[in-house]
Amino acid sequence: MKRLIVTTLILLAAAITITVVYFKNLSPPGVRTSQVMRTIPDNATAVFEFNNEKGFYDIFKGSQLLSAVAGKNKLADLDTLRKLLLASPLLDQFFTGQNIFISIHPSNTNDLNLLITTTAAGDFKTDILTRLNAKPNSGLTISTIRNNIGLEYDVLVKAINKHFYIIKKEDNIFAGSFSKELIDQSILYRDDQNRNVFVPLPEQQNSNSLANLYINYEQLSPLFDQIFKNKNTDIFKSFKLLPALAALSLNYKNDALMFNGFTNMQYNHAASYLNLFAAQQPVVNRLKDIFPATTAYSITFAVSDPQKFSSGLSQWHVKAGIGNEKDQLFSKIKAETGLFLKPEFEHLLGNEFAVVTTRYQEKYAIISVKDGSKLLPLMMNISTMTNDNVGQFNYDKLPFYLLGDAFSIFRRPYFMILDNYLVLATTPSELVSYTDTYINRKFISKIEQYNQFDDLLAERSNVAFFINFKNSQSILKRDLKDPFYEAFEKNNPGWKSFYAAACQFAASDRNFYTNFCMRLNNVDTAAVNN
Repeated sequence: MKRLIVTTLILLAAAITITVVYFKNLSPPGVRTSQVMRTIPDNATAVFEFNNEKGFYDIFKGSQLLSAVAGKNKLADLDTLRKLLLASPLLDQFFTGQNIFISIHPSNTNDLNLLITTTAAGDFKTDILTRLNAKPNSGLTISTIRNNIGLEYDVLVKAINKHFYIIKKEDNIFAGSFSKELIDQSILYRDDQNRNVFVPLPEQQNSNSLANLYINYEQLSPLFDQIFKNKNTDIFKSFKLLPALAALSLNYKNDALMFNGFTNMQYNHAASYLNLFAAQQPVVNRLKDIFPATTAYSITFAVSDPQKFSSGLSQWHVKAGIGNEKDQLFSKIKAETGLFLKPEFEHLLGNEFAVVTTRYQEKYAIISVKDGSKLLPLMMNISTMTNDNVGQFNYDKLPFYLLGDAFSIFRRPYFMILDNYLVLATTPSELVSYTDTYINRKFISKIEQYNQFDDLLAERSNVAFFINFKNSQSILKRDLKDPFYEAFEKNNPGWKSFYAAACQFAASDRNFYTNFCMRLNNVDTAAVNN
């Protein structure tokens, strides 16, 4: 009996050993995404994750993509730091193959702060940094400072004459930044275990991905407040109010940054306008085909069930505390015109509606309807007509109550109907301009470079944001703070190197499958040949 018990214990111990080894191999030390990301301060807007191995750097060697996004000088500083520190003979064995997380944080300066977080493999001892400091020609001078959690390392990178600050956290996790302000935040930061600042990809998906991008949409507002003069800018407005977290994987293309994955709604937060579209089915996007060639940026909404959307919008208005105000407005319209405007408009509403801003700062709402000839008498009854085709609404905030938050900028707009499209604008002259665009087919969809960009996008979505960087330049000059616009205008490569960017949300199980794309401008072959 004793022999049987001993044999059983040996077999059990062997099984446990095999299981530990097996799962350790499934989760190699370089992939501890959740554990590492919990140490990143929760004011991070986005985190870019990649593996610190030669293949990754070889793929992007000579490419404009990353330097255009991060800035040539900033990327060069990071590369110098990598070569002198992580890739040094003393440290290479501990950091090669580890995942690196670069997070973006708002700051009190005219620059965006970057925090680099990673792990060290094996039995890493911090005295190695002291030994590195003692090596001749290391290109680094390293001094130590005692802080709240231990030692902080002040690394002077001589080649760029900048200080890089490093701290060591639990479980061989290291954080570093060129910003002393940010490293101090990282020192003091403690994660609340009951909430997820970011939702990491599953380990298997992570290990098969070249790079990943994590986004906390709620942190877009403080980031935009730092970048823009005007806090009410409508660029990316609907996304800034979205309580959601995204985990996206990079699909490599030599002339485009393309990420896709899920944006997970945080339903324990207050519902945003975009929540309404998570309850729909993805729709083929056609409305963008009639956007003006001068489009600077746009946001398009698509619904598979307009009636369901309208019902959800009414509930959203009630939760926002404006349900009574809305009911009073439609009761007034009924008393003065005899129209049950809301149900009649909802019956005619099509599957897509959009807000478009042009390079001349014109703003249009373009709404597809089922029958423009039936909608016209409804619009005429609630408007003062300036001619047979154009009228101005007699009532405030109708677009907001009929279509939602994105249309609040059209308080008492002018309207016209072209075929089965209702077009709204703030002035009659803008409608004249769009009529010329429509009749003469001056659409962005007629431009070859736009179509090359559009070919990279998903066919179906429920929410889609688009920005053309060249057409947006005058608006960005007006709205961006001077240092950020100067970087936009002068950096080469820089954001001006991109033709456009787009972010698409397609509803999936009350969340959104997300596609993000930025494509470089076409190469001027004539200039290259000369």
